[in-house]
Amino acid sequence: MEERKIRVGITHGDINGVGYEVILKAFSDPTMLELCTPIIYGSPKVAAYHRKAMDIQTTFSIVNSRADIQDGRVNILNCTEDELKVELTKPTAEAGKAALSALEKALQDYREGVFDVLVTAPINKHTIQSDTFHFPGHTEYIEERVGKGEKALMILLKDDFRVALVTGHIPVSEISRTLTKELIMEKMAIFHRSLKQDFGIDSPRIAVLSLNPHAGDEGLIGTEEQTVIIPAMQEMMAKGVLCFGPYPADGFMGSGNYAHFDGILAMYHDQGLAPFKALAMDEGVNFTAGLPIVRTSPAHGTAYDIAGQGIASEDSFRQAIYVALDVFRNRQIEREINARPLRKQYYEKRDDSDKLKLDIVEE
Repeated sequence: MEERKIRVGITHGDINGVGYEVILKAFSDPTMLELCTPIIYGSPKVAAYHRKAMDIQTTFSIVNSRADIQDGRVNILNCTEDELKVELTKPTAEAGKAALSALEKALQDYREGVFDVLVTAPINKHTIQSDTFHFPGHTEYIEERVGKGEKALMILLKDDFRVALVTGHIPVSEISRTLTKELIMEKMAIFHRSLKQDFGIDSPRIAVLSLNPHAGDEGLIGTEEQTVIIPAMQEMMAKGVLCFGPYPADGFMGSGNYAHFDGILAMYHDQGLAPFKALAMDEGVNFTAGLPIVRTSPAHGTAYDIAGQGIASEDSFRQAIYVALDVFRNRQIEREINARPLRKQYYEKRDDSDKLKLDIVEE
């Protein structure tokens, strides 16, 4: 039995987008507070503005320190200037500064053990740039600040549909020269470990997508499959990783083949995310694997085009909370298993029988 509910740190993201709308809508359901204790890093005044503008009934408590955090309540910790101007639908420097302030304070509190998992509302990757934030997005910033030297992997998921990326926020013109055997092996290793540790899958099956059309047609339309991707897969298979492919990306999703695997490893951002969002946008979740921190976010962006209209769906944000809670618990279970070698042996060597089988050591 848990001594207290899992504490979820939530950053408010871009105040001119749908961040506060989906946060407040998610916690308008009182059963959410039975699952976790939310701590929103943002602005009580801005939260109240959004709540009134869209007639959302969620109540919250303003806290000033960890001692004030209450279970059974939506807690908001002020991280911004008092006179913060909201300009719905517009990207502004002020909104970018407020998003960064909330993120910095949240990561500081995470290092001090104030909360257990982090859920980030969408940011504008341009307006948040500053002297201290010069990253393509959340993932890279969080990796540097609290990664402890570990490498991050972006995974988009909905239920058992999980897509990971070898390369992330880089220009398309740089994909081919960035793609190396070592990078593919690194990302696949993180993916494999996450599928086991974070999602509780004993022997995960990973499908690998090709880079070129028709998987290169044996070198007629590119050679990366033969020179980079397949050699990386062969080395990972020798290490015990079950990986298959490389599959031509154009028909893999549409054919339904993705349903036969525990994870899909895409070579670049749009190759993986475009079909994923077409199939699972409403409830999709962005999970940052590979780091000590458990961090998720909704699959959508700031959605300026519908900000302030009260029509944004909170489903993806709610699912982001669910995934963060599940991953946190799965990691706890993994730690318990590793702390008990006998139990770990059973889990790793179990077969179709219901009995524990141990080797008898003769003296």
